[in-house]
Amino acid sequence: MFKLYGFSVSNYYNMVKLALLEKGLPFEEVTFYPTPTPESLAISPRGKVPVLGAEGGYINETMVMLEYLESTQKGVPLLPAEPFARAQVLAVAKEIELYIELPARACYGEAFFGAALPEAIKEKTKSELLLGFAALGRHGKFAPYVAGDSLSIADLYFLYSVPLAAAVGHKLFGLDLLADMPKAKALLERLEQNPHVQKIAADKEAAMPTFLAMIAAKK
Repeated sequence: MFKLYGFSVSNYYNMVKLALLEKGLPFEEVTFYPTPTPESLAISPRGKVPVLGAEGGYINETMVMLEYLESTQKGVPLLPAEPFARAQVLAVAKEIELYIELPARACYGEAFFGAALPEAIKEKTKSELLLGFAALGRHGKFAPYVAGDSLSIADLYFLYSVPLAAAVGHKLFGLDLLADMPKAKALLERLEQNPHVQKIAADKEAAMPTFLAMIAAKK
């Protein structure tokens, strides 16, 4: 049985968790906050979550985990079998990660935890988010899912990255980054009705007080 290491507030953790649930795979959740200890770094060499414990050992990096599950496990497919269509799904997912999630992450501290960031960082994030959302509007199909007519890995990145980035845009810059993407907004509403997504949201809410207390203790 797989073991998923991490914590329920992590958006990347929840991407892998949703994949496991959608594919109907049994797994055990192991609460894991990486620390700079030999024991922790043996599981997560870069000190990041999530980590997937598989039969052969530990697998790091979210996209690698998702592709591993897709190539080795049965259940609901989250990638097309046809190579070109598969590449398109992975490209959209990677674009969301590189051009939306990562720029927004640079400002999570101020948007969600009360930290003060230099204006240069915020301006860079704002610029990159505008470009990233524009790219998503061009590349995403939203028919009705991000990359076509079925749930895919692109939707996992979309669901657990885009709302956070949109919140950064609203809180820090007064922007509605989805204003010109009604189909994207409709997809978020659709995904929120998924029972597995609702379970993950409930788990996140339950874990949030502990996570916030840990953040406060580090200040």
